[in-house]
Amino acid sequence: MSAGHADAGHHDAALVEDLVGIGFGPANLALAVATAEHNDRCGPGHALRAVFTERRPQFGWHPGMLLAGATMQVSFLKDLATMRDPGSRFTFLRYLHEHGRLADFINQKSFFPTRIEFHDYLRWCADQVKHRVRYSIEAYGIRAAEPDVADHPVDALMVLTRHTGGAARTGRMLRTRNVAIGTGLRPRLPEGVKAGPRVWHTQDLLFRAEELTHRPHRRFAVIGSGQSAAEAAEFLHREYPDAEVCAVFSRYGYSPADDSPFANRIFDPSAVDDFFDAPDEVKESLLAYHANTNYSVVDGALIEQLYRTVYQEKVAGAERLRILNTTALAAVEDLPDGVRAVAHSLTTGERHTLDCDAVVVATGYRPADPRELLGPLAEECLTDGQGRLRIGRDHRLLTTDRIRAGIYVQGGATEHTHGITSTLLSTLAVRSGEIRDSLLLGQAGRDALEGAIPGGTGVGSVPMPTA
Repeated sequence: MSAGHADAGHHDAALVEDLVGIGFGPANLALAVATAEHNDRCGPGHALRAVFTERRPQFGWHPGMLLAGATMQVSFLKDLATMRDPGSRFTFLRYLHEHGRLADFINQKSFFPTRIEFHDYLRWCADQVKHRVRYSIEAYGIRAAEPDVADHPVDALMVLTRHTGGAARTGRMLRTRNVAIGTGLRPRLPEGVKAGPRVWHTQDLLFRAEELTHRPHRRFAVIGSGQSAAEAAEFLHREYPDAEVCAVFSRYGYSPADDSPFANRIFDPSAVDDFFDAPDEVKESLLAYHANTNYSVVDGALIEQLYRTVYQEKVAGAERLRILNTTALAAVEDLPDGVRAVAHSLTTGERHTLDCDAVVVATGYRPADPRELLGPLAEECLTDGQGRLRIGRDHRLLTTDRIRAGIYVQGGATEHTHGITSTLLSTLAVRSGEIRDSLLLGQAGRDALEGAIPGGTGVGSVPMPTA
């Protein structure tokens, strides 16, 4: 990695990264790990120079939902490295061994660690590559490194950054041959609902709950029917034994996630190949068929736990966990000392007015559009008949021939091309290896061109592969 970067407006053309990763969640962390593995074993002069930017001051993976006792829904073997290289120094098993817990974990006879433990594993990986990460730095734009002249090839990119800590300050411009956009998902709220001190998206559940000191209504409402909604309802019911928790959702009941062995094949790395090569109508069918492996579904054990709670409270005659099924949220209104959720039954039309200490919204996330970062370069991106980005098998945006620098995308923006695992942990190890290998192929092409042209710089001078 290059030693430093000039401030915005004063960059040194000699300082060119091979990769700038935007965002440092699990996806780009996995890419940093794959890059570090290559650099560990490559010869002098063949290392990939990479730097990652992260707007938060430290690594975090859904920290607001690290609920005590909540377990992963994915096997520990689908960590950041094992599916690509079981001998990697970045595996979950290596983490357990270094922390002296390998035998203890084995004795649990479980494939599913707690979310808190897996988060600690991810942070352990992040600490090993921290020299490559610029925390408290937000990337807000990607531009051509040279003056943006029509028809002029774009061999390198400039990533515009700014500091997020304290007073807003202009950051540095990072010059690079490739970018990897991994900015994650954005909270989705019901229409007309805004987050606030008493209206929380589940991503902020733990933080907001800690701040809640005045609770005159002794009631919470949780909106949604998926895993996060069920976990939020269980958490609030457990942590606030004097409060009523109303679970509001339009379904008849929580639906179990399909984690059967054959259905789980949709999360195999080979399934990405099958999905990518399938016709569009087949892609749409596969997403619909297997949505119940991931979307708006709940772990079966948690469903049973919640049902037992409801039943036992009915027996005791003190119902604190109320299930308002086939019910839709109509409005959320501020109160002087709380918040009011207005809902109505879809079957009877009955109106429910719930004066609450807080309303917790568990209505999922939406992917960020990479074009928001690209400015004028967005016009160079190719799209399909539905206006969606075209993305190569190696996760690189397909662009006009003018763009020779590589723009790679990770996350929800690739679900229509790469399938349901795009936002999940399941294929991170393999995907990061694919992107790394694509970067290396481009590097090899530049090196070959430099050898063929006396005095050639090789800076992004040949196109990277797109499939």
